[in-house]
Amino acid sequence: MFYKFKKSISLIYALFLVVLLVFLDQLTKYLAVHHLMNNSDVVLIPGALQLHYLENTGAAFSLLQGRQLLFAVITPILLLFLVYSVIRMPQEKKYSLLNYIVVIVIAGAIGNYIDRILNNYVVDFIYFSLINFPVFNVADIYVTCGVIVLFFLVLFYYKDEDFEEIKHSLLFKK
Repeated sequence: MFYKFKKSISLIYALFLVVLLVFLDQLTKYLAVHHLMNNSDVVLIPGALQLHYLENTGAAFSLLQGRQLLFAVITPILLLFLVYSVIRMPQEKKYSLLNYIVVIVIAGAIGNYIDRILNNYVVDFIYFSLINFPVFNVADIYVTCGVIVLFFLVLFYYKDEDFEEIKHSLLFKK
């Protein structure tokens, strides 16, 4: 009984976090459209960081330009898997960070998916001119940071038996 209650609270919190993060992403994109579109770049740190409006029909780093059908099919499949993972994630404390990371990646995927469905492109607006880095948005930050932290967790934090427990929780009913 306590396990189900704890799991319900965890899922409500995860849903709240996704909604909040997607809202923040969409708000920043709304502001970018209304203040940057058809206007000059806004320089935040001269020679290093600026706000630059861009409509991206591709994925990260503008890869796969114009492949909207591919994104329209793959994103929901990925989201279903990630949501299933959050629902089935073990409730032990050692998996809390992993759960948050998956939730953050879900929010990023949803944020960009909303753009793809509504606009047929993703609004990007953050540009590191210092290193000529591709223009990106807040949802991209969620996904990129989430994947980087996940990478380090897999390499340095979780052990083989932890992966077995996660695999077991994903495949078998509790």
